[in-house]
Amino acid sequence: MPRLITFCCGQPAVAKARSRIVPRASGEVLELGCGGGINLDHYDRSRITRLSGVDPSPQLLDTARAKAQARGFDVDFRPGIAEALPFTDASFDTVLTTFTLCSVQDPRAVLGEMRRVLKPGGTILFLEHGAAPDAGPARWQQRIEPAWKKIAGGCHLTRPVSEAFRAQGFRLSDCHNRYMPKTPRFLGWIEMGEARA
Repeated sequence: MPRLITFCCGQPAVAKARSRIVPRASGEVLELGCGGGINLDHYDRSRITRLSGVDPSPQLLDTARAKAQARGFDVDFRPGIAEALPFTDASFDTVLTTFTLCSVQDPRAVLGEMRRVLKPGGTILFLEHGAAPDAGPARWQQRIEPAWKKIAGGCHLTRPVSEAFRAQGFRLSDCHNRYMPKTPRFLGWIEMGEARA
């Protein structure tokens, strides 16, 4: 499963989307779902003073740490879940989440944890796939999701993204929502942008 997830999340259309959001991270940065180290190729290292991360997969964390070491990154990647981040309050200037909120157990708890670890004035950067806005793809998402969750590590297709942030009182800016090219529409709806408490 970890290898499959890393392969799928590293496809060209996904990598292109990552290249638009990850370089915005600055200061002390926390990455949710850092396993696999997929985002390491996209950070603007001149903007980062510290890079931390959390992931529940020991295998993916080992891969991420090895990749970081090979690239000269000094990182603090820890085992854990996004619903209970192993970091103190107000620790980070930026929290980054890319294709992670789809598979967490409790999205509301994760958003609360992101708020908790952000410094005042800090920014959440997000790139997530989720509930399609069009009726056809949305129907397919609802049909496929039960089986999809079993084969894709608990990934949900029907979770709202921007709406979830707004419902928790975040202000969104610089958002871009679209279907990824060369991707089935029921899998390809992505939303990216910035959120502030």
